[in-house]
Amino acid sequence: MSGERDQCVLVFAPIGRDGPATVELLRGSNLHAVNCRSIPELVGEIVAGAGAVFLAEEALFGKDTASLAQWIESQPPWSDLPFVVLTSHREQPAVMAWRRNIVSLLRNVSLLERPVQPMTLTSAIQSALRARRRQYEIRALLAAREQTAQELEELVVERTRALEEANEQLRLEMKERIRVEETLRQAQKIEAIGQLTGGVAHDFNNLLMVISGGLDMLDRQTDPGRRRRLMDGMIQAAQRGASLTKQLLAFSRRQTLRPEPVDVATQIGGMRELLDRSLRGDVHVEFDFPDQLWAVEVDPGELELVILNLAVNARDAMPNGGTITVRGENLPDLREEDIAGDYVRLSVIDTGVGMSPEILSRVFEPFFTTKDVGKGSGLGLAQVHGFATQSRGTVRIKSQIGQGTSIELYLPRSRNLASKQRHLIELNRTTRPKQDGQGQVLLVEDDEEVAALVGEMLGQLGYQVTRAASGAAALGALADGRTVDLVFSDIMMPGGMNGVELAREIRRRRSDVPVLLTSGYAEAAIHEAEAKGIQILAKPYQLDELAAALSAAKSDRQPDTGSKRVSSSLSS
Repeated sequence: MSGERDQCVLVFAPIGRDGPATVELLRGSNLHAVNCRSIPELVGEIVAGAGAVFLAEEALFGKDTASLAQWIESQPPWSDLPFVVLTSHREQPAVMAWRRNIVSLLRNVSLLERPVQPMTLTSAIQSALRARRRQYEIRALLAAREQTAQELEELVVERTRALEEANEQLRLEMKERIRVEETLRQAQKIEAIGQLTGGVAHDFNNLLMVISGGLDMLDRQTDPGRRRRLMDGMIQAAQRGASLTKQLLAFSRRQTLRPEPVDVATQIGGMRELLDRSLRGDVHVEFDFPDQLWAVEVDPGELELVILNLAVNARDAMPNGGTITVRGENLPDLREEDIAGDYVRLSVIDTGVGMSPEILSRVFEPFFTTKDVGKGSGLGLAQVHGFATQSRGTVRIKSQIGQGTSIELYLPRSRNLASKQRHLIELNRTTRPKQDGQGQVLLVEDDEEVAALVGEMLGQLGYQVTRAASGAAALGALADGRTVDLVFSDIMMPGGMNGVELAREIRRRRSDVPVLLTSGYAEAAIHEAEAKGIQILAKPYQLDELAAALSAAKSDRQPDTGSKRVSSSLSS
């Protein structure tokens, strides 16, 4: 029924026989037509459903069309009901104005002027019905789209709920995975700490054995030659201990580096004599540096120690001799893994026995070594890794069994001009004779044994020593009016005032008294001291190093901290 109503033609021509005649004409053309006799009836039929409306204009003239206008205005967005209006010949201004209002009221209007041919009328009505059918098709499409949108919304709600459930399950799984990973990391940390402390304990126990046993034997020996040999052994053990501590700091990336622009070719090229003395006669060293090799930003002394360590490792990997090549290459705009930018690749390549994949996976582990007991600490490559990382670079290893190994350092390019002066490693210690009358030193040290030893060293250098066990005691000694030419203080002390704070207070109270600080390791305080221009002597130190640092502090100049002792670094 609704389909018939959609194509129903409503006829509203209440004057004379126009209405019934038009209905008969339309029915004769197989069109469903309904004759309406009043405006309320017309509106009622429109509400019931209509495909088009045919009306004579005089049917609306002077009538109340408010209900019709209200329905037309309230049509749904898809609807625009077509009206076919039969007009008269009257052209009076009032009629023309009224006609314009009616056209505006009805909106979708086709005008037919009397007299009209039946075919013309039928054709106009059929055209209006076709237009109305297209509107109903649009209504069906809109309804289908609305239904699809509703179904899609329901699907989205369902999928969202499922996704929320999946996300919640994923979050639970991620929490569980994080917990398991954290447990694994803790286990790995404990294992690594155990390996590290075991290695440290083993090496330091050996060193302490040499020192404690040597001291015990000194009292039992009267032969000067044997006493000298015991002393030399203890000195070497102490140097090995200092080197081991330094390697630990390098591995942990906590050593104090002094990076500066370095000409790699000049710095490493000057190591020829040192390498020749450190390697066997059947090991040949070749340098391969391009003419325009970039400068790098590193600590020059540490760079030499790294190259020396790598060369010694390469020597040990070539028991029957061979060639070590030290090569430098510019790598512009490098984009690999964790580094990006301009880098210099510094490679140490040997023709030795090579390493298996199992060994390669562990070479950077502290205290891991393939050398015989007593031949190496297992910290050499760990130190190389720490140096490269702390220098904002990285290190990589390539190796094949029977074909040799290549260890590659990637160091960032320096845009500053490098000095052509090479920073030499100190190969031999100098002995300073005792000099009387050097001045009065206020020694601030809380450790009794260390204070006694340092007091002896200062006395050997000709200084008079006054000792204070804390920062507060040192300030009290300065306040009592005694003569003090220099304050030599440890950084880490009890009593709430460290060495840096003591130096700052001395500068405020007695700016004429120079201050020299010393520390085994206190990274934050060291950085603070350097920022304030306070000189630091690293522990452990020897007599000549102490003398140079004291002299530099008194003359207010920075001592040469770039010099290194390498006698104990060759075992790594």
